[in-house]
Amino acid sequence: MAYAGGGADVRRNPQEIAGRSMVIVDDDRPFLQTLSRAMESRGLSVETAQSVEEGKRLIVERKPDYAVVDLRVGSGNGLDVISFISDTCPNARSIVLTGYGNLPTAVSAIKLGASDYLAKPADADHVIKALTAPDGEKADPPENPMSADRVRWEHIQRVYELCDRNVSETARRLNMHRRTLQRILAKRAPR
Repeated sequence: MAYAGGGADVRRNPQEIAGRSMVIVDDDRPFLQTLSRAMESRGLSVETAQSVEEGKRLIVERKPDYAVVDLRVGSGNGLDVISFISDTCPNARSIVLTGYGNLPTAVSAIKLGASDYLAKPADADHVIKALTAPDGEKADPPENPMSADRVRWEHIQRVYELCDRNVSETARRLNMHRRTLQRILAKRAPR
């Protein structure tokens, strides 16, 4: 099958991805750089974006075979990018990554055209497996998934950042006592 950026059937073996194109849309610069390097080391041609608008522009320009999109991209919504990919590059495979998630969001992502929905931090091998899994099949679960304590901690950190690091506002939104939140924020991330 000839390579035709965004138009080729990209449900293939993880070993057969060399030379394919990928767009990664995430506003977390360190994670974006790490995932990008990992994907390039596996033979993919990678372009990155840190906003919904920049991601859409890259999709139009590059017509990628694969896309990895964070659920929350700055003040935008990664589901807008997933929908745009489905309309612009119907044969492209995409997944949604998120540090926190819920069932309704996962269902929305799949309905909009995402192949899978993975929790951060997802390693590059798991991302490749999710992107190349045949339709109707899900990639195997990760060997070392985040613990429930880590998922909770990640969620609290995300809300704290969204509240501009305001402890009182974060505690109110999480329906948590302010001192309890302060103790959680003072501790290191659980494993």
